[in-house]
Amino acid sequence: MALVEEQAGGQFAATKASPSNGGVRSFVWEILQTVLLTLVIFLAVRAVVQNFKVEGASMDPTLHSGQYLLINKVGYLRVAGTPLEHLLPPGLVGENGYLFGGPQRGDIVVFRAPVQPDKDFIKRIIALPGDTVEVRIGQVFVNGEPIDEPYIAYRPPYVVPRQVVPPDHYYVLGDNRPNSSDSHVWGPVPAENLIGRAWVSYWPPSLWGPVSTPAYAR
Repeated sequence: MALVEEQAGGQFAATKASPSNGGVRSFVWEILQTVLLTLVIFLAVRAVVQNFKVEGASMDPTLHSGQYLLINKVGYLRVAGTPLEHLLPPGLVGENGYLFGGPQRGDIVVFRAPVQPDKDFIKRIIALPGDTVEVRIGQVFVNGEPIDEPYIAYRPPYVVPRQVVPPDHYYVLGDNRPNSSDSHVWGPVPAENLIGRAWVSYWPPSLWGPVSTPAYAR
């Protein structure tokens, strides 16, 4: 605040000048701008990435209970059937309706569980819409071909009869095949339940790094 000198009894005394109402309004407006900008940045980041804590052993040995991940949400941005689809150049949106390629076989994906909509699960996408999938003799077959799965420690002890994955659905399995509630129990996951792909592990520090995706034969 500015100091104003006044003459009192032949001597000068220093007194504080009162702030103007305009100064107070300006200060409050600056605070509001900062809060609004922080909120916009938070929402923008939240629309692109989200943190997720792995709970349980269904993804062992790839992921471990208590591990923290960043989930890439923008990669699963689906614009088919939305107003945005008509604003984009022709050919930019893929046949599956996703702007950036969408889910692929081998992706580790976070989704709202069909059997518990209030909980998020994490599993691996094994088959896409229109694929055939079956499990027999401890081996997963997609479109009639066995898939190479070096990331699993134990083969599935169950049998899944040959079936076709419905449109807009994805067949998911946990890497810990003997101990995972997944599509072999409650069926394929609807596309609208998908949240995003596991992208980066950031905790504990010993597990820091990108989450890899296997290159399945197409």
